[in-house]
Amino acid sequence: MAVMTEFTRDLQHSGMIARDLDETIAFYTEKIGFELAGIFTNGDNRCAFLRYGHLTIETWEGDTAPMRTGAINHWALDTPDIEAAFKNAKALGLNIKEREIQSIPSFWDHGIRYFNIWGPNQETIEFCQIL
Repeated sequence: MAVMTEFTRDLQHSGMIARDLDETIAFYTEKIGFELAGIFTNGDNRCAFLRYGHLTIETWEGDTAPMRTGAINHWALDTPDIEAAFKNAKALGLNIKEREIQSIPSFWDHGIRYFNIWGPNQETIEFCQIL
């Protein structure tokens, strides 16, 4: 059993629900200067990744945006071995949100595998492996 940073490399992205995805993409790319790293489908909804330097924002449609300060949905840590990280999270007794590792096959070239935990302030921390 080890601290979870033994199973991650770095911050991968921060997640934020978009009230209007097209407006959000336009704002961050045309006004702030972020690069659009990709738009992907997740069921009937779209998800965009916006990048500036080391910061990547994942933003998506289909959920209700909180429209208030502090509305970041989650932080994701880049996880090269999701199976080992999941096993260690269980051994640490972390409050894991899902019963098993999740996947979204339509993200990036080969999909992602991930799981989420609750932090002490009810914040969501995602451990995500890009396949």
